[in-house]
Amino acid sequence: MKKALRCTLLLLPALSLPAFAGVTVSSPGNGAYVSSPFTLSADSTTCSGQSVGAMGYSLDNSPDTTIVNGTSVDAQVSAGTGAHTLHVKSWGPNNAACVTDVSITVNAGSSSPVPSNAVAVSSIQTLGNWVNQYDNAINGGWANGSMKIVNSPSRSGSARSFTMNYGNYGGERFYVSFGDDTQATNFFYDAWVYLKSPVSSLANLEMDMNQTMPNGQTAIFGFQCDGYSSTWDYTVNAGTPNKPVDKWVNSKASCNIHNWSVNAWHHVQVYYSRDNSGNITYHSVWLDGNQQNINATANSAFALGWQPSLLTNLQLDGIGSGGAATVLLDNLTVYRW
Repeated sequence: MKKALRCTLLLLPALSLPAFAGVTVSSPGNGAYVSSPFTLSADSTTCSGQSVGAMGYSLDNSPDTTIVNGTSVDAQVSAGTGAHTLHVKSWGPNNAACVTDVSITVNAGSSSPVPSNAVAVSSIQTLGNWVNQYDNAINGGWANGSMKIVNSPSRSGSARSFTMNYGNYGGERFYVSFGDDTQATNFFYDAWVYLKSPVSSLANLEMDMNQTMPNGQTAIFGFQCDGYSSTWDYTVNAGTPNKPVDKWVNSKASCNIHNWSVNAWHHVQVYYSRDNSGNITYHSVWLDGNQQNINATANSAFALGWQPSLLTNLQLDGIGSGGAATVLLDNLTVYRW
C-alpha cells in the first residue's frame, strides 16, 4: 500500500452459517478461536422426528467419525493449528441422520488473544462485492487485475485467486467491505495465503484492515511483508487526519515474500488494536504458527469521509519493469471485540 483507499464503499452484513435441525452445539461457537484440545459440547434428542440413539463428530474431510452413544457429546477434541470444520452428527433408529457444521480456528500460540465473545466474520474471500483498483501512488506505473473463485488449490473448497499484470513497479489493490462496526477496538486477522510460482515479480504482499471510528475518521491497519527490507511493515500517518502523509515503517519482525515457499499454503495471523484517536498498536504476527512480537504503536487516522465500514485489502506490488503475479486467499476470518 502506497496510499490508502479513499472512497465510500458498499456495506455488507456479517456472515453467519446456517444451523442444521437436530443437533445443537453449545461449544465451540461458530467462528470460535480455540486452543487444542478444545471442549466439544453438543446434544440432540430428535433427528428428523426420530429419537436419537447415538451421536458423533469428525473434522474436515476425515473419513473417521468418533461415535458416542446417547443424546449428548462432551469430549476433548485435538486438532492441528489453523482453520477447520467440525462436523457434529446424530442418528435415529430408522436411518435418520442430522449434522451441524461449526467453523473453528485452532490457535497458533500457547494462548489466544481472541476472547470467547469476539465477533467473527469468516469466509470473507467468498463475498461477492470484491473490487480491484490500481494503486496510483506509483508515478508512471500501471497495473490491472482479475479475480475468481477456485476449488483447487483450496483449503475450504472456495479460495479466491488474485492475478495482477503490471509495469514499472505498479501495484493492484483488491478490497471488500464486510461489515459495519465503529465500536470494536481489537482485531485479529486470520488467513491462508498461497503463492503461485514464480514469485520473482512480487515485491510486497499487503494485507490491511480499515475501520470507520466513532469520530467519523478511518483507522487504517496497514500491514505488509516487505520484499525489499525483509521486514513486516506497518503504516503511520505522519501528517494529520485532514492532511495525511501515509508512510510505511519497518518493524523489527522479519519477513521477505521471496522466502515463502511457492505452490503451498501459508497461515498469516495479525493482532492489532486501536484507541479512539486512531493510535494503532500492532501486537504480534504469526506466519505458519511462528509468532513474532511487533509491540509498536503509531497513529493511522485519516479523515476520508467514509460511511461506517469495515474493509479489508489485499494488495500485490510488482517489482521491476513489468510482469505478473498470482496469489490465492482462503479461510479469511476477521475477529473483533
